[in-house]
Amino acid sequence: MPDHTATPPASRRILVIKHGAFGDFIMALGAFQALRRHYAGDHLVLQTIPSLVPLARASGWFDEVWTDPRDKGPGALLAIRRQIKGGRFDLVYDLQCSDRTNLYFQLLRPFPPRWSGTAWGCSDPDPNPNRNATHGTDRYAMQLATMGIAEVPPPDAGWITADVSCFALPDRYVLLAPGCAPHRPEKRWPEAQYADLANRLVARGIIPVLVGTKSEAETTAAIAAACPQAIDLTDQTTLFELGGIARNAAGAVGNDTGPMHLLAVVGCPSVVLYSHASTPTQSGQRGPKVTILREPQLKDLPVERVEAALLELMDDLPSPSSG
Repeated sequence: MPDHTATPPASRRILVIKHGAFGDFIMALGAFQALRRHYAGDHLVLQTIPSLVPLARASGWFDEVWTDPRDKGPGALLAIRRQIKGGRFDLVYDLQCSDRTNLYFQLLRPFPPRWSGTAWGCSDPDPNPNRNATHGTDRYAMQLATMGIAEVPPPDAGWITADVSCFALPDRYVLLAPGCAPHRPEKRWPEAQYADLANRLVARGIIPVLVGTKSEAETTAAIAAACPQAIDLTDQTTLFELGGIARNAAGAVGNDTGPMHLLAVVGCPSVVLYSHASTPTQSGQRGPKVTILREPQLKDLPVERVEAALLELMDDLPSPSSG
């Protein structure tokens, strides 16, 4: 007869390291979910940057979420060393695999924990010779596969949502995300083309809704001025509210930015615009309905082409009004 008095095995302590940027973090959601399922009875800790802590905690995939401000200097590195050593981890998944996180492994010598990553001398090196050229989602899945986690399905992102009734949005709207990092102007489709697209949507009875951060307010304000029917929600939404708004949207158009990763992963039909400055095979947005358009210079991407791609993704789209 089975021995029902046997002591159950002690749970393992497992650390997952994934910092930023935001888009990279979204690409890692499937890997996070797969790790949680694989280590269902173990204690799973995520180390990430402070801005991503609310998202990580809301996922429910981690028992603890630690912050790493990525401060410079020996004092900061020693603090991280104490943090990781104090966790007494049985296994570490370094999904960041940066020079900094590789250094974390070296700081744990002479008795580092079992470590999956790219750090020299680690127990479970990632064998992918084209890691840096591999799409983020596939890169994490391949790393997990070497550790016996064969399946990394698209993540369930149903938790990225919120009550958005306070915004009183119309029944039919399309999100426009015209911003980008201020130092990367080459990744922006021009304001005039966004404004042209916004007015074309209005002609179809669809309201453009502008989203972005405070640093993009000048861009969104210019588009709103050119299309008075547009609703400007710049710097007015949390990430969770953005997810809720995206779920109800007919579609979205935006540059290659982190928020477009979020819109795509929650299922919003998304058209993402790429220039020569980024490579969709390495960092392209993924979701149930995503189209990526690429031109070396985004100013050369015609509005008609973007509109056509959006129409193809959207369901039950009304024709332009004759009046």
